Amino acid sequence: MNLLLDTQIIIWSQSEPKRLARRVARALEDSRNQRWISPASFWEIISLSRKGGIRIDTTAAIWFERTLERLPLQEATFTFEVAQELDSFRLPHLDPIDAILVATAKVYGLTLVTADRVLIESRACPVLANR
Repeated sequence: MNLLLDTQIIIWSQSEPKRLARRVARALEDSRNQRWISPASFWEIISLSRKGGIRIDTTAAIWFERTLERLPLQEATFTFEVAQELDSFRLPHLDPIDAILVATAKVYGLTLVTADRVLIESRACPVLANR
């Protein structure tokens, strides 16, 4: 399975792994699965850190580097195709990062791993729900 990790899943996998549902934890640990990240999630982690929404013990860049060492992730870049895909669906809220993640999942053929109820219920892309 090819998995695109939502920002919260990335954070929990590193700082609060007990918040991951068993099936999500197993999917992340399964070496047969590819794990992907959008650069938008890294930007969101930086923003959350600066605003105090999450606490990390170092700079966001070092935290991210450590995360990539522990949980190898492939980069799902934000391309023109992903940008165009943003016009093919509507989410019930206007969170731009969520929209980018859905569009990225659709373009790259990935399953979005998320705990976000709005994304799960939107059915805008395939989802592995953290419930």
